[in-house]
Amino acid sequence: MLNVVNLHAGYGRAGILRDVSFHARAGEALVLLGRNGAGKSTTLKSIIGLVRPSAGRVVCHGIDVAGWEPHRIARVGIGYVPEERRVFADLTVAENLLVGRRKPRDALPAWTEARVFELFPPLAALSARRAGRLSGGEQQMLTIARTLMGNPRLILLDEPAEGLAPLIVEQMAAAVVALKRDGVTVVLAEQNLQFAGRVADRAVVIEAGQVMWSGAMAALRQDEPLRAAYLGV
Repeated sequence: MLNVVNLHAGYGRAGILRDVSFHARAGEALVLLGRNGAGKSTTLKSIIGLVRPSAGRVVCHGIDVAGWEPHRIARVGIGYVPEERRVFADLTVAENLLVGRRKPRDALPAWTEARVFELFPPLAALSARRAGRLSGGEQQMLTIARTLMGNPRLILLDEPAEGLAPLIVEQMAAAVVALKRDGVTVVLAEQNLQFAGRVADRAVVIEAGQVMWSGAMAALRQDEPLRAAYLGV
């Protein structure tokens, strides 16, 4: 579904990513792990086109989208949920979902308002509430739900569990597992190792803009020296 090959990217003359390569299979969750400033968010932004790569390839569903504008990349079937939980504050929950709606894609069931409410039950009772009046956790649910209304094949989640109450984190984990079950590929940037362990099939460890390790999530959880070297505070 996604193949990132020898990716280099940064901001202006400041290089952040150096020779980053990894892949994500259809229907799995891949987590990018690393400390603050490691390059996880820049990787996601380079995939969706918010940061233009200086070299390398980003192949989604057989199409190299590296260097494309974000709106063109979205049309290929990539959805992006930023860390900042951006919602249209003056619009209701239902109106936010309507803004995100796009045509269904072949071989994937269409996302509807009813279906995203099944994924995030708390939103159903808040359908008529303005998004600006939602809690942080509810806004995070809404941002993911609105992205799903675009019927992506692949969804990028930037720190989906950050700053959320434990109950909401549990709901987020259940949602990611459900997305995988429905055939959606999930790539998430995360620091919460416990959350990542709940949802991810494989992991990529990034340090100073480079891939230091990749493999099964289960193997990473058993490798204490590796976790201490690259994920410890």
